[in-house]
Amino acid sequence: MTQTLASPILNTLPADPAGLWAKANGLPGISPLGAAPWLWVLENYAGQMAERERLIRETPELVIGMVPGAESAAQELLDTVLAALADHPGFRVGADEVACPDGRLVALDRAAPMATAGRLVQEDLCLMQKPEGAEEHLLSAAALCFPANWTLAEKLGRPMLRIHKPVDVYDDGVARRVQRLLDGVQPGRAIWRANLHRAQDPALFQPQLEKNKWPRRTGGDFVRSERQVLLRLPQSRGVVFSIHTLVLRLADMPEPWQSTLRDH
Repeated sequence: MTQTLASPILNTLPADPAGLWAKANGLPGISPLGAAPWLWVLENYAGQMAERERLIRETPELVIGMVPGAESAAQELLDTVLAALADHPGFRVGADEVACPDGRLVALDRAAPMATAGRLVQEDLCLMQKPEGAEEHLLSAAALCFPANWTLAEKLGRPMLRIHKPVDVYDDGVARRVQRLLDGVQPGRAIWRANLHRAQDPALFQPQLEKNKWPRRTGGDFVRSERQVLLRLPQSRGVVFSIHTLVLRLADMPEPWQSTLRDH
């Protein structure tokens, strides 16, 4: 589909919308990633990365975080990102910097692995680790530039059930299913899911504190979707939860999703 973008952050229709949204909004609705790429480099890479650069530069305390003890796993996450980008024709990965498809040169600052990774890819990157003896994974580090109604500072260092406290459907049963997925994901066998909902505001950075009322996801001329991938790091055994956010105009959505979203 060809469309004129009013904003460089907006997406055109994905190549396989049926494959992306076939199980959208199911919890957890997970499928094997298989041979599909973990990281997406889409047509709006330059626009989204400009926004990521701005947020990391101007408000790093809002979008970058790490708890003590997560340093080695965060380094492994960065190395895993670099390995994936080395196989992508749009990137040139060197010893000290990465040349990106939008012309930027990103220095490899290994003292700041989450910020460095966050400047390279469109995905938000959340690192989940399970402390010895714990029942749940907790959020130990993140580069989170495009939150959808949540705030990193309130979730960092918290276990999964507590992280999802404001989500009514995320009950003990869902928490157990998600924890089994986190425990079971294996290196080299990533899994993924997607969500999909209407949005009134196309902005990518939409943080929200838990004390504030969650917006009703009805109405609006835009559609927001997240392609979420779970990937096991083989050395640290941490789990990377990556989130690629797409924002489209509702009018550009294919059927049957456009009618379904208009009706609900």
